[in-house]
Amino acid sequence: MTTQTHPVDHALIQAAAHVARTRCRGDNHTMAAAARARDGRIVTAVNAYHFTGGPCAELVLIGTAATQGAYELDTIVAMGDRDRGVVPPCGRCRQVLLDYFPALKVIVGEGDRIRTVLITDLLPESYVWADHQLEAEPTAPLSTG
Repeated sequence: MTTQTHPVDHALIQAAAHVARTRCRGDNHTMAAAARARDGRIVTAVNAYHFTGGPCAELVLIGTAATQGAYELDTIVAMGDRDRGVVPPCGRCRQVLLDYFPALKVIVGEGDRIRTVLITDLLPESYVWADHQLEAEPTAPLSTG
C-alpha cells in the first residue's frame, strides 16, 4: 500500500455536498457522489436505497457517467446526507471502482484530514477481475468424418 496523496478536488466535494443537500430526501436517497471525468466534466448521482441492497451512489454514478459519454473517471467522492460529510466507499464499491477505473483517485477522510488516495490504496492486495479472465480459446474445427 502506498501512502502517496494527491491534491484534493474541492470543487468535487462541493458538488457532492450540494447534491446531498438538495437531492437526498428520505430513506431512499441518503448518499450523493460526484466524480470528475478525464475531460473535466463533473458527474453527480445519488444512491437508490432498497432493502434488497440497492446501488450505492458511486455505482449509480458509473451508469450516469456512461449515459453522458464519460467513460474515464479521474476522481470520485461520496457525501452523506444531513451534513455527514465525506463517506468512504463500501467494500463492494471499492471493488467495482477498481475494476472499472484502476487509476481512480478517491477523496476520503473527514475535517482537516480530507485527502485523495488511489483506489488501490483503499483495496490493497486486491482481486482484479480483468487479471483473472481466461483468454478465449480457439474452437476446434468440426470434423466431417
